[in-house]
Amino acid sequence: QVQLVESGGGLVQAGGSLRLSCAASGRSFSIYAMGWFRQAPGKEREFVAAVSWSGGITYYADSVKGRFTISRDNAKNTAYLQMNSLKPEDTAAYYCAAMRKPYPTTEVAGQAAEYDYWGQGTQVTVSS
Repeated sequence: QVQLVESGGGLVQAGGSLRLSCAASGRSFSIYAMGWFRQAPGKEREFVAAVSWSGGITYYADSVKGRFTISRDNAKNTAYLQMNSLKPEDTAAYYCAAMRKPYPTTEVAGQAAEYDYWGQGTQVTVSS
């Protein structure tokens, strides 16, 4: 069992930056691939980024490539999402998730249904 708690959300102006953290509890954190998804009001949850268990492979949605960076520190049982050059369309609740596959394919990494554990979410609001 893995429990996930997100933090780091908030209100930021367009062009600004935020770093989200996802703290995991439970054993064997390092064997899970980790992902970030987001959901805006009235929209479906969408994939943002994911990282393999070792941190060596990363996956990104086209909409955030070059602006967001996902990483993890297995010694701290924490995954991160560094978000730069934020846009108003990045406004959403951001969710951290864990998958019991250490090296998912790109297709699998982007599918919410493939993740086994979810956090409660943290709100990110980008003002124009």
